[in-house]
This record gives sequence, C-alpha cells and structure tokens, in this order.
Amino acid sequence: MRKWPVSLLVIAMLALVIAGVRALRQEPLYHTQSYVFGTLVDISIYGEPEDRATLLANQVLQDFQNLHNQLHAWKQAGKGQASELGTLNTAFASGTKPVAISPQLAAMLTEATDLSVKSQGLFNPAIGHLISTWGFQRDEFTAVRIDDETIKALLKTKPRMTDIVLKDHTAFSTNPNVKLDLGGYAKGYALDMAADYLRRQQVKNALINIGGNIIAIGRHGDKPWRVGIQHPRKPAAIATLDLADGWAIGTSGDYQRYFMLDGKRYCHIIDPRNGYPVQHTQAVTVLIPPRKNAGVLSDVASKPIFIAAAEDKASTAAMLGIQYFMVIDQQSNIFVSQALAKKLDWLDPEVNNNRHVKLVTLP
Repeated sequence: MRKWPVSLLVIAMLALVIAGVRALRQEPLYHTQSYVFGTLVDISIYGEPEDRATLLANQVLQDFQNLHNQLHAWKQAGKGQASELGTLNTAFASGTKPVAISPQLAAMLTEATDLSVKSQGLFNPAIGHLISTWGFQRDEFTAVRIDDETIKALLKTKPRMTDIVLKDHTAFSTNPNVKLDLGGYAKGYALDMAADYLRRQQVKNALINIGGNIIAIGRHGDKPWRVGIQHPRKPAAIATLDLADGWAIGTSGDYQRYFMLDGKRYCHIIDPRNGYPVQHTQAVTVLIPPRKNAGVLSDVASKPIFIAAAEDKASTAAMLGIQYFMVIDQQSNIFVSQALAKKLDWLDPEVNNNRHVKLVTLP
C-alpha cells in the first residue's frame, strides 16, 4: 500500500475541510411551481431553510388561489358559490342598487379605474362582454366567427370603469353593460401581494413569476436575479436582463391565448375602441423600477402599449410613465426604448446582428 507524504495528507485534509465549510456556507435555493390564474406560477426563495421556504411558498400559492377564486370572471368560487367578481357582475347587470364588496376588491377597482383613466381607456376591464363574445372566458380557445354587427352592438353600450360607483365598500354601475374582467390586472396585484408578504416575513431574496409577470426581492446569492424575455415566435428567450431588488417585468403577447381563423391570429388582447383583437403587435415588455405597485404596473402597462397604433406606442408609454419598454410588431421588427436597451443582453442571432432593431426616443 502506497504511503502519502504527511504534507500531502495535510493538504488533502485541508481541502476537504474547506469544501465542507463552503458547503455549509452555501445558502439553499428553494424552487416550486404550480398552476394558478390560468398560467404557470414559479416561486424561488434563496437563503432560507427548506422547511421554512416550503411553508412560505405554500402560503403564497394559497393566497394566489384565494385571489383567483375571488376574481374569476366566469367560474364559480366553489360548489354553488359565485366568485365575488361574478356576484358583482350579476348585480351590475340587474340594476343600480349598491351591493357590498370586500375592502380588498374596492381598493382593486379604485386602482384599476385610475389606471384605465390614465391610459385613456385603452386598459378597460369593463369590457367583459366583448372578451366573452370572442371566446376568451374559457379554458380552451377555439375559433370564433363573429360578424361586425355583433361587435358594433357591444361597442354602442360603451362600458367604462368610470361607470362604477364605489362608496363605503359598496358598488354599483350606472351602466348595466359593464362586465368586469380583471385578467389584465390580477397577476400584477398578486405579485405585489406576495412580495409584501415575503418581505414582512423577513425573506431577503426571492423571485416570483406568474406567467411572465415577475418581481424580484433581493438577489440570487452574490448576483442579481436574471430573467429571460420570451421570443413571441420561437420556443426560447429573445433576451435576458438582471432584475434588481424591487424591480418588476411583464410581457403581453399574442402567442399564448389566441386562436387561428382563415389564416389570421386572434389574440385575447382586445382594442376597446373597435372591439377586435389586436393584430399589429406580437409582444410588448415593460420593466418597472421599485415602487408601491410595481407588480400591478408590470401587468397593466403593457396592454395599452400593445393596443396603441405603432405611431402612438411611445407616447402611450410616456403617458403611463413607462421608460423601459420593448415592442415587437407583426413583422418581427423590434422597437426598444433607449433606457431598456442598456439593460438587455440579446440572445437571438438576428438581433445580435442588429437586424430589425430600432431605438425609440420617448416624447
């Protein structure tokens, strides 16, 4: 049997000790996934013991499910029990008598109304009848053929968020044609709710992803959280960026909830002005600096920019206070604000070759 020199044995033992110390110092990364809000939810918690991280993540997912049940636009919250939003929509349709709503829903409707006004109606959760008519209030999307007269009749009713009257935790609508669908708001609200809960629980580092709407807490060890932006026509990311503490990012696209009819793509993002799904844009991404409602804004702000005509997208972003945004139009041309361009690492070879990319200057 070969004998090792004492010096080599000492070095080997020291190496094992150092490796053991490093392993003990290495903070764990806990990761879990679920399916809520009709999309994949991904939670990562760094630096917490696994049992505590599991409890925290499970609470977040339970809060998400409760919110989903509360705000579902067409499904019951339980057996024989309508969601709170469904109950409110029934009350809106039946008259102007105020009905009691939870303080939480009242606050959400107040915020959603403010954002709708700020977007000049391009963000309009009151058009639930249009969304339903196009077949986007169901779990699977099949082609729906609709005539212009049906759309015109729905547009004449002019449902708006400002038709809703809130007072002392009650609500009614002056327009019986208001039907709320908060699908373009709820995921962002859930991000803010989860981030607030985890911070109150003294969690220092986490990343919450709800179907591409993401908010960051702290860092991933000794580096920032790194996230990808989905390519709207390829099964890969088009770019990545570092998401610092408190920042949120959201993307609206035509590539998940849509159907094809006569060779045309009809996505779930509907222009409230003409009643038809938007067909001139593939995707819009917005990046939101730390603020009180960063998650909500990451969910909401991409929709008005998506809906606006090409020549109005930059001014719409400015109107909403969005400095960091990217637009990919139907021809796959990419328009990026100068602020966001500085943060992106492009992955697509065509983009790296500076094809189809144009910097956008905010007005």
